[in-house]
Amino acid sequence: MSEVISEQKLRTAARPVKLGFLGVGWIGRHRMNAILDSGLAQASAIADPSPAMAEEASKLAPEARLMENLDELLAENPDGMVIATPSAQHAEQSMKALKAGVAVFCQKPLGRTAEEVTAVVEAARAANRLLGVDLSYRQTEAMQRIRQIIRSGELGKVFAADLTFHNAYGPDKPWFYDKALSGGGCVMDLGVHLIDLALWTLDFPKVVEVTSHLMSGGSTVAAGTDQVEDYGVATLTLDNGAVIRLACSWRLQAGCDAVIEANFFGTGGSASMRNVSGSFYDFTAERFRGTSRELLAEPPDAWGGRAATAWAAQLARSAAYDPACERLIDTADVIDRIYGRQD
Repeated sequence: MSEVISEQKLRTAARPVKLGFLGVGWIGRHRMNAILDSGLAQASAIADPSPAMAEEASKLAPEARLMENLDELLAENPDGMVIATPSAQHAEQSMKALKAGVAVFCQKPLGRTAEEVTAVVEAARAANRLLGVDLSYRQTEAMQRIRQIIRSGELGKVFAADLTFHNAYGPDKPWFYDKALSGGGCVMDLGVHLIDLALWTLDFPKVVEVTSHLMSGGSTVAAGTDQVEDYGVATLTLDNGAVIRLACSWRLQAGCDAVIEANFFGTGGSASMRNVSGSFYDFTAERFRGTSRELLAEPPDAWGGRAATAWAAQLARSAAYDPACERLIDTADVIDRIYGRQD
């Protein structure tokens, strides 16, 4: 059975929970709208440095109070906090909410380093509070179907995976290009999805070796510099001998808006997720046996808010700590190794 939660199940999960929303730019409002539309939660308060963004978000929840900052949001005693702020603030804000006894759903990356991510996970464990991160591509029907097939053993031994995320555009906010604020470039922004998808699909195997090459403007980015990469490739070797290859970029001249793929190769067949006609939102999934192919999933698939609504559904049932969040450390550890922050 697919792990995508049905709309009916979401709406009947439990009592609506009271949420604060910190950061309501485009992505924050989209996740806010998805959660509120599910009927699982009520917005008690909203905060954003931009009065215009806060006012726009308040149209989704006119009853919500407009606040200045996280402290004021926490004073409302919400059940949970949805955080969609710049990356440099994620870890500190998440820990502050968790230590106040408030569950957290945060945009990726949860932290700029494995040390930051570990600290947040430890704060969630100590507070016994639910922690979720918006790793939304897991929730596509395409990836759900591929993971089902791999876990069933239908592909045999998966010995290789090849994942790609090329974006014809670069981020439009300056902080993305400041390593102190973002933690890194396209690997931190886009590669985190690829690493998470690969490890999650394969049930988080142990990564024994990581090699990588990072570039900016066509030149190599030297380790230890403040420059952020706009192109990155990495190879992960797993403890069972399987290999994962990753490639991601900003502003790549790829002839379309985006190239997004996740390919898994097994001894008994292979499976592939691919975006449709350069779309950031539409995906197909196919299974291959020799030269034959079988369609597994195709658009339309409204997956963008599923991670947020799944977290809200879990929170409505129980705010308790979920050990599954410890896998976030595994992904952060790989990112550190790609950036040369670990041996």
